[in-house]
Amino acid sequence: MTRTRREPGPDHPISVEPTPATVTARVGELDVARSDRALTLRESAYPAVQYIPFEDVNTALLQRSDTKTYCPYKGECSYYSLSTPEGILDDVVWTYETPYPAVGEIAGHVAFYPDRVTVETIVSR
Repeated sequence: MTRTRREPGPDHPISVEPTPATVTARVGELDVARSDRALTLRESAYPAVQYIPFEDVNTALLQRSDTKTYCPYKGECSYYSLSTPEGILDDVVWTYETPYPAVGEIAGHVAFYPDRVTVETIVSR
């Protein structure tokens, strides 16, 4: 299967920058991740997404899923389900393990669906 690959540009801008705050991810009272090394990815008109390094995630809570998707700007995306005391949240964590060079900084990072996991940025004063 041939996949179309596109480069970010004026019609579809993408930027990746260090997040100038601590980023946390929680499900209820369960801490899933906390990082001072997160990256903010801004893509076109979509909401900004926080990508947290794997090292800053409680990976014991993650279960690799068989789900895969494809983005012509970022590459192939893999998913994880999250184990919580209330049960399994399917495919709520995603990662681009070998992203395209334009967003290469997000390799080794994961993101969370904010409608199912509470993702917050905490700016220290």
